[in-house]
Amino acid sequence: MDSKQLAEYAAKACDDKRAEDIVVLDMKDVSLIADYFLICEGTNERQVQSIARGIKEMAAEIDMDVKRLEGFEQARWILVDLGDVVCHVFHKEERNYYNLERLWGDAPLIELNMQQEG
Repeated sequence: MDSKQLAEYAAKACDDKRAEDIVVLDMKDVSLIADYFLICEGTNERQVQSIARGIKEMAAEIDMDVKRLEGFEQARWILVDLGDVVCHVFHKEERNYYNLERLWGDAPLIELNMQQEG
């Protein structure tokens, strides 16, 4: 599985948990950190944790290791590191404050194919 497919799987996992404003940034020409950043938000701490848990469960289903999971207890900004894809699951207030889309404004947005696979 390539990193773009992994980003789409992660986005689908977020969508399944009713994450809002899901964005994927192509970081390949902008940063050495990862190929893609996935950014999304939840409306409360419980939902933010549920979204992060959904990403972790999706990774387990495809035999992918989560390299790092940070911020789960506070559930204000949870980082789920899948290697080539780094997922940022924000509480709505924190997302507005940190505004990663503006910070990484040089990174192109990726169109997501959120179709359910049969």
